[in-house]
Order: sequence, then C-alpha cells, then structure tokens
Amino acid sequence: MGLRDQINDDLKTAMKAGDKRKVSALRLMNAAIKDKDINSRTEGHDSALTADPGIIDLFTKMVKQRQESVGMYEQGGRPELAQAERDEIAVIQSYMPKQLSDDEAKAAVAAVIAAVGAASVKDMGKVMAELKAKYAGQMDMAKAGGIVKGLLG
Repeated sequence: MGLRDQINDDLKTAMKAGDKRKVSALRLMNAAIKDKDINSRTEGHDSALTADPGIIDLFTKMVKQRQESVGMYEQGGRPELAQAERDEIAVIQSYMPKQLSDDEAKAAVAAVIAAVGAASVKDMGKVMAELKAKYAGQMDMAKAGGIVKGLLG
C-alpha cells in the first residue's frame, strides 16, 4: 500500500474516531499532495506524485515549515498555536521513515564518502547527491552538509 492510500485509509479511521486534530493534519497532507500534483501538471510534467520518495520530500518540507512556525508562535507568546503545530508535525512524521540519529548520520556520511571516493570539499556535490538518493527523508540534508564538510575539510 502506498502512502496516498495509507493516508486516505487513516483519514477515514480518524474521522470515524472523531480525532479532529488528526483529521485536520491528514487533510492538510492530502491537500499538499494534490497541490503538488496540479503544479507538476501545469509545469509540463506528465506524471503526478506517484512515488513515495516524492511524497516524503514534500512531507519533509511541511515539517520544516511547521518547526519554523513553532518557533515564531513561542516567541509571540502563543503556546496553544505552537502545540497545534507540534501535533501536526507528529502526524506528518508518522508517515516518514525513521530519522537517523547523529551517530548514524555520521556513519552513513562516512560510508558514502568512502563509496564515492571523495577526497576534498570539491567532491561534496557527489556525496550530497548520493546521500539524497540513499537517505531521502531519513536525515536532514542541511545537517548532513555540515557533517560532509567536517569530514572532507
């Protein structure tokens, strides 16, 4: 079962259970997927978001947006809105692969550097491309970039 089907099934279950927060988050996720489908069609791409990696990338962006919102709500003294964003983050992350810990991320970066044969910071692009291919959704690529620089520099 793909992510789309799983989200739709979970949406039906949450609606029956009366879980308003989860229903809201799942509807936002569905809307984001459909919006991405529409945008890809208008840009001339034939296919919609059919692959799970594309959906996971979309969810990663959604989580980052909500994390930024949490920070702004907390600075603005709106803890109830910050908590609502955290609840959405939890629902979205439940459909994403498990995030690698810092130690696991360092080990993965070191393995990719060895596999690619990177020797200096000039090879960072190759390393990052391989990391995105292998670990999409499992690690924050901004943090991975810092690890790569540290190991190659």
